[in-house]
Amino acid sequence: MPIVKLNNEYLTRLTRVDIQTIRDNLPMMGSEVEREEEEQTDVQYFPNRPDLYSAEGTARALRGYLGVETGLPQYSVKPSGITFTVDENLKNIRPYLGSAVIRNIHMDNAMIESIMGLQESLHWAVGRGRKKVAIGIHDLDKIEGPFSYKVAEKSLEFVPLDYDVPMSMEQILDEHPKGKAYAKIVRDFPLYPLIADAKGNVCSFPPIINGELTRVTEETHNILLDVTGIEPRAVMVAVNILCAAFVEMGADVETVEVDGVVMPTMAPAERVVSVDACRKLTGIFELTAPMMAELLEKMRFGCEVIDEDAVRVFVPCYRSDIMHDCDIYEDVAIAYGYDKIPATLPPSFTVGKPHPVQKLYSTVRNVMVGLQFIENTPFTLTSETVSYAMMNREENKKALHVLHPISEDQTIIRTDILPMLMESLSINRSRELPQKIFACGDVVEDMETYPKMAAASIHAGADFSEIYAVVDSFCQMMSIPYEVKEGDDPAFIPGRCGAVFCEGKEIGVFGEISPVVLNAFGLEQPTCAFELDLRGFVETE
Repeated sequence: MPIVKLNNEYLTRLTRVDIQTIRDNLPMMGSEVEREEEEQTDVQYFPNRPDLYSAEGTARALRGYLGVETGLPQYSVKPSGITFTVDENLKNIRPYLGSAVIRNIHMDNAMIESIMGLQESLHWAVGRGRKKVAIGIHDLDKIEGPFSYKVAEKSLEFVPLDYDVPMSMEQILDEHPKGKAYAKIVRDFPLYPLIADAKGNVCSFPPIINGELTRVTEETHNILLDVTGIEPRAVMVAVNILCAAFVEMGADVETVEVDGVVMPTMAPAERVVSVDACRKLTGIFELTAPMMAELLEKMRFGCEVIDEDAVRVFVPCYRSDIMHDCDIYEDVAIAYGYDKIPATLPPSFTVGKPHPVQKLYSTVRNVMVGLQFIENTPFTLTSETVSYAMMNREENKKALHVLHPISEDQTIIRTDILPMLMESLSINRSRELPQKIFACGDVVEDMETYPKMAAASIHAGADFSEIYAVVDSFCQMMSIPYEVKEGDDPAFIPGRCGAVFCEGKEIGVFGEISPVVLNAFGLEQPTCAFELDLRGFVETE
């Protein structure tokens, strides 16, 4: 979770209350004060509230919570007359652009630091390290519209931010600190994205670095905002949050026309929520429609009471976390005060007990720890590359794919656990040997979830005999009646691979990992491993 550094003087100026009152109330809003210093307060926020990642957003929320200024913030957006064109060749590179113009802003050092901090926090929370969204903030008075978002040759040169000599775009990726940090996002594309003005001046090389020409200083009074990305909703979330922050600074927001689309509107979303549902979920039993509206206005929503069980809620444009009515009910509880909600016993009484699968996993863990293996807890999401290509296996057609993956590394739900252990060994290949790890957990095939476990050992002497002995010991201690036949799994060396059978059914495989797989994971030492399907060993009750 990000830690936001808030300038005390600037924060109190925006909030219009003293710093101690602010510090006392921040935890009641769901944040945590990490550090209190004379000049600044460091606050930790949850990733679902990126609108709070600045002094401006924090002050806006606090004014509502403390009753200084309640209700929906009003945003007046005027047309700027500025246009953007987006090159069709960006379709498979970085296709989406959001933009706005900020006018009549007068920033001091604290304001600049705040907006730059917000920019970097949004790169983390919304932008997934700039891959999903990247933000550019430019001094508009130094450039001229119309602007273009286009592709450019890698040899194109401009002066990047914090430098005083021109560099080619490829050179920036190799030598500039920001280029080195984010080169992997664009390195493999034949052309690179570029934002330029009417005269060809380079504003930005997204998602890497802005041009030095458009650096924002205390002398900057008009700003061009650009947000590029690979997901349109995330792009506009960042635009709205930044525009709302600039309004808190006293600036005016103007629209930009991007290929005929006017943005941003900064209009609120509308929902009708149930008072009774909120009452039941929060435990605020005395809640009424007018009371609910009043509490939501403290959280900076707009509200209209429809009847005794329905309230129309206007959600501010910067509240990207409001995805369900329950998110609104949560804000009702925050505004009411969790400490004021009476603690009551549930109406029904139940006794819990371990799930049979969890009992099986517990036994597996005890056995494997006894065999001197260390437990590893890999992710449930993985990719076809790790699970099949790098394991030298054919792709499993029964794999369950993620509809909207956030990255190329998380496209399917795992069907095997051994590839995840190989990935872990790869990540830790610089660590001392031997490394003996295991993992157990659920896998999914054709919508069926079932238990598996796997183990791997890497060191100079790892061989078939070692892992055979581990499999034998494991099966005996787990009371698994088994027999071994020659296996043909391509992830293992032919002739050094065994298939495990139980009551005539193949339940697993073990042996020495193939050099092809070792090379794919960058491993330089012999590795032996096994994996077992545990479906037949869950105790039924």
